[in-house]
Amino acid sequence: MTAPRARSPAADAIPEALIERFSVTLGRLWPGDERLGLAVSGGPDSLAMLLLAQAAVPGRFEVASVDHGLRPEAADECAMVALLCAERGIPCEVLRVTVDGGNVQAAAREARYRALADWADRRGLSAIATAHHADDQAETLLMRLNRGSGVPGLAGVRESGAMPGSAIPLIRPLLEFRRQELGEVIECAAPAAAQDPSNLDDKYDRVRLRKALAGVDWLDVPSLARSATNLADADEALAWATEREWSERVAESPDELRYLRTDAPRAIVLRVAGRAIGVLGGQARGSDLARLIERLEAGGSGNLAGVLVTVERGQWVFRPEPPRGARR
Repeated sequence: MTAPRARSPAADAIPEALIERFSVTLGRLWPGDERLGLAVSGGPDSLAMLLLAQAAVPGRFEVASVDHGLRPEAADECAMVALLCAERGIPCEVLRVTVDGGNVQAAAREARYRALADWADRRGLSAIATAHHADDQAETLLMRLNRGSGVPGLAGVRESGAMPGSAIPLIRPLLEFRRQELGEVIECAAPAAAQDPSNLDDKYDRVRLRKALAGVDWLDVPSLARSATNLADADEALAWATEREWSERVAESPDELRYLRTDAPRAIVLRVAGRAIGVLGGQARGSDLARLIERLEAGGSGNLAGVLVTVERGQWVFRPEPPRGARR
């Protein structure tokens, strides 16, 4: 007979139905008896994940909290996570990272994932769990719909995948949970969750959208989140078709790429052209790429992100743009 799992007083206060849902999802995404790593920022969502894990799989996980050094409060928030874990006997490590310039949010995300992957590898952890939930998924979908994004932008995150730049599995066991349910976990266990002030700042699209949605009761957030997952399926199908088109229709040489444009759907053509530009060192935005495709389909030429594209005998030829002084 299986021994009953140890429960802390805080865990005893969490509704059993929430613990059971988390346990079932975690068991589906992370079978076996190895140890799991939780990425915990100190915000309410990730703290709720920590508390649910303590109730569902006590002794089978470790925690990391990443300090990006971008806000003065970050060090205190990481220290709060470490103290909370120490009080509960949970191994915890604070990971301090340096964020490069440029797109700060993207650089911070890349640095965070890299630090978490290194930590998981060093600690022998079998996977990393993050606290993305249904409201995150729905908000991202609506924001990107409002910007006219294509399928890649609308595709939601998956319950399971791999850490960017690593083979370590990445799981998201809260994707079927609502923000209010995670708030209920926090209220029951009563830790001092950190509140990122940017979550209240109207200069961010997500904050404005969240406030606009607060009084809308006719939107079904779980259904929106499922739509984002379905769009991720569509994105995978397009990626598969793009790979096939590339292998059959693109000829690569050291100084150019030649694409034999046939009757492939426009969505595939856009991806092939974007990939060709990427191979030659450029990075094309969706709207700019769409305009380039229109010119090429009309028999013209164009340049984008340092890549010159011409139409020659039915082929689209991608070459690095010549130095300015060499142009005629």
